[in-house]
Amino acid sequence: MDEIGSEALSCIFPAVIPPKYAKPTVGASLAHRHTQVMQRTNVSVYCHCMKWKSLLWLEFLTLFGALPLAYALGLIPLPRIPILLVIFAASLIYLVRHPDFNHRELIHGLRGHSREIRNIFIRSGCVAVICMAAVLMIDPYLLFGFPRSRPLLWLGVMLLYPLLSAYPQEIIYRAFLFTRYKSILPSSSVILWASTLAFAFLHIVFANWLAVAFTLPAGYIFTRTYVRTESLLLTSMEHALYGCIVFTSGLGRFFYTPS
Repeated sequence: MDEIGSEALSCIFPAVIPPKYAKPTVGASLAHRHTQVMQRTNVSVYCHCMKWKSLLWLEFLTLFGALPLAYALGLIPLPRIPILLVIFAASLIYLVRHPDFNHRELIHGLRGHSREIRNIFIRSGCVAVICMAAVLMIDPYLLFGFPRSRPLLWLGVMLLYPLLSAYPQEIIYRAFLFTRYKSILPSSSVILWASTLAFAFLHIVFANWLAVAFTLPAGYIFTRTYVRTESLLLTSMEHALYGCIVFTSGLGRFFYTPS
């Protein structure tokens, strides 16, 4: 086929003429190069995204899986509360610096949530009944044993538990987990159960199955409260109420080991 015939056929049937016969224009050549660059860029971005998600999964499993397990196995000979407070401080710094996190979650909660507050107290009453029934089944002598035997220490726990345990845990297992890992936990149900299960698994550090069994439904309730209200104060208040009930009723022995 001569050059003139090839050009004529290229104009009529451009998709039929093999590339070696068709003469690309300058615009077509630039468009082809641009397409190649975009394809390479998309592949690079995709690989970077997958690598980042893999690192996030590794971080998630280490923080919420390997760390509590290592502590339960005695591989970390350090007190629990200082470790919790260090992770809490790091999580809080991350949240404060994160552009997508609503800082009002850290402090607001009581105003406009009267119905939720009432429901929290109703649920707390039910938890109190369940805890007392559980103590009576396990060992009636333990009922209110802590406040009866060591009232001053009990009062100290009632005052410090909300500040040194409940609120830090809610920052880590609700606000931080939701914000940091939302890209690998895409749906609301997945992140809800991830928060619930991670919170319950934390309690293997107490080396008894009752601690995990009790905190599984409690973690679900705390997560639902956080999702509904977007208030860490309300969620922490409910967490603190449940914890104080546990220690007062006599189940505290399952949530405390000397460290």
